[in-house]
Amino acid sequence: MNNLALLYDSQGRYSDAEPLLIQALALSKRLLGEEHPHVAMSLNNLAGLYKSQGRYSDAEPLLIQALALSKRLLGEEHPHVAMSLNNLAGLYKSQGRYSDAEPLLIQALALSKRLLGEEHPHVAMSLNNLALLYKSQGRYSEAEPLLIQALALSKRLLGEEHPHVAMSLNNLAGLYKSQGRYSDAEPLLIQALALSKRLLGEEHPSVAMSLNNLAGLYDSQGRYSEAEPLLIQALALSKRLLGEEHPSVAMSLNNLALLYNSQGHYSEAEPLLIQALALYERVLGVNHPNTVTVRENLANLRAEISASHENVTNSSTEEKTSNSWLGRLMGFLWG
Repeated sequence: MNNLALLYDSQGRYSDAEPLLIQALALSKRLLGEEHPHVAMSLNNLAGLYKSQGRYSDAEPLLIQALALSKRLLGEEHPHVAMSLNNLAGLYKSQGRYSDAEPLLIQALALSKRLLGEEHPHVAMSLNNLALLYKSQGRYSEAEPLLIQALALSKRLLGEEHPHVAMSLNNLAGLYKSQGRYSDAEPLLIQALALSKRLLGEEHPSVAMSLNNLAGLYDSQGRYSEAEPLLIQALALSKRLLGEEHPSVAMSLNNLALLYNSQGHYSEAEPLLIQALALYERVLGVNHPNTVTVRENLANLRAEISASHENVTNSSTEEKTSNSWLGRLMGFLWG
């Protein structure tokens, strides 16, 4: 039940996943008792589903319970405890509760190093997670060495040809993009895309994500003619692999719309944002952060359209300006 539910979760089929996860949790409790590691695992899985839907108030007590249960059953010094710390910290990061997330991520990293040794994939994951928290806070100088270390560690442990290496390349490139270091970011994104295609095949969701990320870089540089085919390809790939009703499809619709907006192609951008908003509302709910971002994007676009009409009406020679900023959902991978 857990495994089938996690498949549905990865497909964005949240309404199919939830009853299975609830049933699996109840069954584990009934058969194994409230105090069992499998119960902690089920709590983590159900909380992860709620986090994906932006149902943070539902997820938090489950993650806290899972962490406490793991500590009680397995002891403070156990890899499952480090995993639970990472999961709870990820929830806090999603809520912008950075001061709550940081000590958990530092503790998870130290615990993984102590239990598994400095040379372990879980350590690389913890380095990635802590670095992405620092990136979210604009603490770029603290994030960069962690991401470089995570990338080197993944290459050393897993080999140059591994999906986790592609993820680390994406994450480091995302940091460079945030700093405006486009010439540093581009080769990493090109390498990540090529690696994902080689390892996973052309038809894989991670390839769609890499296409989105590279397109986002090109858009930031005003290289619209290079970004557009990548975004169109990412959208088509997400629809084909994940179905029309998946959050990744909404993200691709949003990103393509923002590309058109950047070029002043408002009539092409608006229907895509309307579609993205409706999809996010259906799949993630009206209060999910991504839903809120797209709603703001649509409002800003409509304000630009209205302002452009006023400019044309009031003065045909007046240069059109835009003061609105549209949030972008480029989805750099969380480790």
